[in-house]
Amino acid sequence: MNIHEYQAKEILRKFNVPVPKGFVTTSAEEVETQMGQLKSDVLVVKAQIHTGGRGKAGGVKLAKSAEEAKQFVKSMLGMTLITHQTVSKGQQVRGVYIDEGSSIKKEYYLSLVVDPKLSRPTFIFSSEGGMDIEEVAKNSPTKIVKFDIDYTEGFTSFDSSKLNNGFNLSKITNVAKNIYDAFIATDASQIEINPLVETNSGNFIALDAKINFDDNALYRHPEIVELRDYDKEVKEEIEASKHRLSYIKMDGSIGCMLKSAGFAMATMDIIKYYGAEPANFLDVGGGASKETVTEAFKIILSDSNVKGILVTYLVV
Repeated sequence: MNIHEYQAKEILRKFNVPVPKGFVTTSAEEVETQMGQLKSDVLVVKAQIHTGGRGKAGGVKLAKSAEEAKQFVKSMLGMTLITHQTVSKGQQVRGVYIDEGSSIKKEYYLSLVVDPKLSRPTFIFSSEGGMDIEEVAKNSPTKIVKFDIDYTEGFTSFDSSKLNNGFNLSKITNVAKNIYDAFIATDASQIEINPLVETNSGNFIALDAKINFDDNALYRHPEIVELRDYDKEVKEEIEASKHRLSYIKMDGSIGCMLKSAGFAMATMDIIKYYGAEPANFLDVGGGASKETVTEAFKIILSDSNVKGILVTYLVV
């Protein structure tokens, strides 16, 4: 489950992760009434959608006055943003977040994810923040540090030292510790801060924040479920979650129903190899009932782009 940036920052604030002051608005008229709570000459106006790459798509603007911020809000509300992470139809902007600008000395990247091979939380840190981490990994892999944490030991001093020794930035340790606490307490599957900035005063602030949660643990967090924005989710994916199906919508025309994630991805590669494009990823899992498979077919066929369905079921 994904949430918006402003919601992620509210959660991080509860765990003492420093974030800028800000507010979310759904109308330009609200801007003037809310602006009094911000104390900054520069304002950052951000479209709230469930995807990265907003800046390149025109969804992040810098405003030097309340009036300019108001105009940006007007132009963003109702627009459809298409980024490299959205499907071709993009996502419509229904909310805009405005927060205080910061005096930036240096931008960093910091995230915490679950390493599927180690089954452990793993920090990813880079001195190159504010850009796609995939590009950094490709072009400057030595600028990325990874280290995992043993669940039984928690965020130990050894982990802190490794982070500090790599970049000699002791204050990041406290931020990382608080992010780890938030990660464990909320059953998150990813917390990404990009950029984490060092200000001219030497403090660190999470200028952007993204949090994904483990769907299997949501029953423990009704307060997080309340944050879910169904308008920003694909209707087929919402329906699939009701039947505990792992489904991701794509832009192709060949529907896929498969067993096991690895087998599914290999089959999708074969579809692309022969010149077609998969319409979805759908893993029915082991022991799927007749009713579950029936619902899976309904979900695939609800996509008007689907021209055919490939069903593969590996029996061992």
